[in-house]
Amino acid sequence: MDQPKSQPLLMPNRIVFSDIDGTLLNPERELSSFTISEVQRIKNQIPVILISSRMPSAMTHLQNELGIIDQPLICYNGGLILVDQQPIHSTVIPVDIIEKLNTFNASTKVHLSLYYEDEWYVPEMDFWANREASNTKVVPQVKSTSRVIDTWRDGNKGAHKIMCMGEEPMIDKVFNYLNSTFGNHLHLYRSKPTYIEIAHKSISKLTAIEMLLDTHFDIPISDVVAFGDNYNDMEMLKAVGTGVAVANAKKEVLQIADTVTLAGKEDGVATYIKNNIL
Repeated sequence: MDQPKSQPLLMPNRIVFSDIDGTLLNPERELSSFTISEVQRIKNQIPVILISSRMPSAMTHLQNELGIIDQPLICYNGGLILVDQQPIHSTVIPVDIIEKLNTFNASTKVHLSLYYEDEWYVPEMDFWANREASNTKVVPQVKSTSRVIDTWRDGNKGAHKIMCMGEEPMIDKVFNYLNSTFGNHLHLYRSKPTYIEIAHKSISKLTAIEMLLDTHFDIPISDVVAFGDNYNDMEMLKAVGTGVAVANAKKEVLQIADTVTLAGKEDGVATYIKNNIL
């Protein structure tokens, strides 16, 4: 693996952006010692930026392990960008949309997780909340969706991300409702048949990368190498100089990537870095 589909890779690698889930973590959903050592080997010369749909506190412990806590962080698929742990960009889903989704959900009763900066609210610690907490090593606050909506409306806040989780037939109904009602306002990612990750339509991983390159790094996008596995990585992988898909990526992601490395759980990112960077 690690071979391009056509011609040798000639683009310089001056900065790395990596997705987390499905891309960077081992079978225990942790960072392997190989991944940690390879990032630490290059980090003083090549910035390594984590870019994910996760909330900040579900990413900073990984930054600490990698020794890159001083680097920016792209959270919520680009909805929140942090530099020196402070927001430099924030785009949220308006409360009115959340309220309409909550009203529709009375008939489907899928789990709704609401996120704003480092706040994560769940209506109860059900199967879905416990699984996400285990995966991300973050514990949510339990508060009814209607109470969160009221609090956010009073505080002029919104959701950086909404996560819908439930059985596939019910998730299908919610997806169809959101797509038909708010398709012009929302990004809807079916990361799994039982999940919908919802973000504002105006942002993406690519918009976040472009913002950081322009305002913080002064590096052209042609000098970027990015790693990903899922649909929300496709725009990013197509735009950067070197888009690298892990072998377990969705078929559509593999088709548009410049090159393919080993699977995420087989240290694909670390293997690519070892063989191609510095």
